Amino acid sequence: MNTTMTAERATVLEQYRRDGYNIFRNVIDPELVAESSDHIAWLQQKYPDVRPEHLGHLYLKDDPFWLRLVSDDRLLDIAELYLGPDLALFASHYIVKPAFIGQPVLWHQDAAFWPLEPMEVVTLWLAIDDSTPENGCVRLVPGSQTMKIEPMKDASDTENVLGQEIAVDVDESQAADMILRSGDVEVHHPMIVHGSNANTSPRRRAGLTIRYIPTTTRITGDQQPFPSAFWLRGKRGDNQYQPTPNYRDGIDFPFRDSKAWS
Repeated sequence: MNTTMTAERATVLEQYRRDGYNIFRNVIDPELVAESSDHIAWLQQKYPDVRPEHLGHLYLKDDPFWLRLVSDDRLLDIAELYLGPDLALFASHYIVKPAFIGQPVLWHQDAAFWPLEPMEVVTLWLAIDDSTPENGCVRLVPGSQTMKIEPMKDASDTENVLGQEIAVDVDESQAADMILRSGDVEVHHPMIVHGSNANTSPRRRAGLTIRYIPTTTRITGDQQPFPSAFWLRGKRGDNQYQPTPNYRDGIDFPFRDSKAWS
């Protein structure tokens, strides 16, 4: 993708600098979204004791369909707008809120959790289901990406996905709901304050978070290579990366492009 400063790209980045997020509509086709939904169902059958809000890299790092999805050129082209042509995956996971019992994600900044230097990273949030206030869509505070990284505090007194929340007051009246249709993508800054409410509706809310980094960003955690670090595009840089998983018939989730991953 050519990342020269076109008028369209300049407009996207201007909003991102001001508000800390962007929304892209109709990025992923319905067929691939449907496969992703089937993949979630397959994972839930494979890991019945894992809450669906926690289907992260521990269960996905050897999964060819997951890597096929996060390396889709339509998603990488969006990431390239922000990060340039040399791209890697830092982390990714499904957050699936079941109907009626889906847990909230309390207010936080992603950067508070990540071993990255510098903190140059973007999150793409791919809507697998329609995401609305009723089923617990992402909510964020526009402009809060200008804050420093605030400390987190324990929040185990209520059931929630992280078990923690930001240790400063958040003015919820300033929050914006990220209302998405399946196949849409929301992009947000690592410093922006965001969260989501519980899903008490009769409709599931499923999304895939994808954290892309430029290959000049170093992953500094103790685990090397990081469990969900994959090189995706351009120059590899200095990080260590996981090997690309091969599709194994009868073991892995079957999908349309599986032959290309054999």
